[in-house]
Amino acid sequence: MATKKSAGKPAKKRATRTRKSGKAAKRKAPRRSPRHHHHVYVIELARSVWMEPGFRKANPDGDITRTAVYVGMTGLTPDVRFDKHKAGIQDGRYVKAYGLRLLPALYEAYNPMPYAAAREMEVELAIGLREEGYGVWQA
Repeated sequence: MATKKSAGKPAKKRATRTRKSGKAAKRKAPRRSPRHHHHVYVIELARSVWMEPGFRKANPDGDITRTAVYVGMTGLTPDVRFDKHKAGIQDGRYVKAYGLRLLPALYEAYNPMPYAAAREMEVELAIGLREEGYGVWQA
């Protein structure tokens, strides 16, 4: 298709867009499936945590010969969250002072999961461990 030339004026070229700008560029494609990136985790605490009055009060029927644990939930990996606890970043008081190591055998079967499920599982896991005789501290 030929373009007409006006008398003495060159034909205008049409600009082509190579990149989206404005609101269209910021829009993301809808997610196909929800991202399940939350985790529950269990940290073994040193036996000396039983000397803390607050810990004993939270575990009146706790067996002092059983392992004491901290149960938490995070949007990070359990390893990263444990490192942050020990570094004093959003740390749990007992974990920073008495945290020894992660106990993946007690939680890895549940991870990862959506946020709402992780919130519920944190409570359920703490209750279950307390019923087994563990001393449990939950955030």
